[in-house]
Amino acid sequence: MRANLLDVVTAALAARTAVPALSTYDFTTAQAVVEASERAERPVILLVPPKAAAGAGGRRLITALRALADDAANPVCVQLDHAVDLDLIEHAAAAGVDAVLADGSALPAAANAAFVARARELVGPGVVVEAELGSLPGDEDTAGTSEAGGMTDPGEVPGFLDGSGADLLAVAVGNVHGHYRGTPRLHWSRLEQICEAAEQTPLVLHGASGIPETMLVRAPLAGIGKININTELRSAVFASLADRVEQRRCQGLNLWALLEDWTEAVGEFTTLAHRLTTAEARSRNS
Repeated sequence: MRANLLDVVTAALAARTAVPALSTYDFTTAQAVVEASERAERPVILLVPPKAAAGAGGRRLITALRALADDAANPVCVQLDHAVDLDLIEHAAAAGVDAVLADGSALPAAANAAFVARARELVGPGVVVEAELGSLPGDEDTAGTSEAGGMTDPGEVPGFLDGSGADLLAVAVGNVHGHYRGTPRLHWSRLEQICEAAEQTPLVLHGASGIPETMLVRAPLAGIGKININTELRSAVFASLADRVEQRRCQGLNLWALLEDWTEAVGEFTTLAHRLTTAEARSRNS
């Protein structure tokens, strides 16, 4: 079911929940994410990493994900993630993504806002634009270990949103991409200040892999309406295949069964992601 990503996130926040956004480098993973989300009857966001979106196969992947999302029984959105290339942003929008993350977070705030504003012009009003303010360490494509970097400054938020035209804002409040060095520590007081400064703009938490459940269930209550997960999903797939590859090899190179193992691992993790992002709402209603 095609849906506006901003509307989906806003509705989740109104229900004091968040929408999981899962990185999908391939169509097998995407199908498993959507099927598990249909069983949970929950919306989901398919994140397309820039490495997957670029190159000859990128447009075909986005086109396939667009068809998958449109055919789903529940709201499914397709978003280009962490794009620093305006050409890639424009091409992804033309291929059918619902949203883009125009990532100018490595730039000073004013230049970041200008970059996002340019992306906003290129994709037009029909595509939701997410921005990131603050320095998030680590690499979303590899599972390195990082410590928290530069935090989002609440004082910069109003001017940044006015100048960028962003629909959603990803924040840095102690979160990182990849694995955390030590126990993750989210700065809730800073997040509350950012939420107040952002007013009606939903916030996004990147680097959710490794953050304890007790923290994740608090996130929607602090204005986080979208939670990005990549490393833990990849870890679940690798762990499953590590146990099964030799078995499937001995079964006559049974690739179909190996793909079923892959699908099962992704489905189980997606179910967990939905449980974590709705746990607070369920506990209040029980």
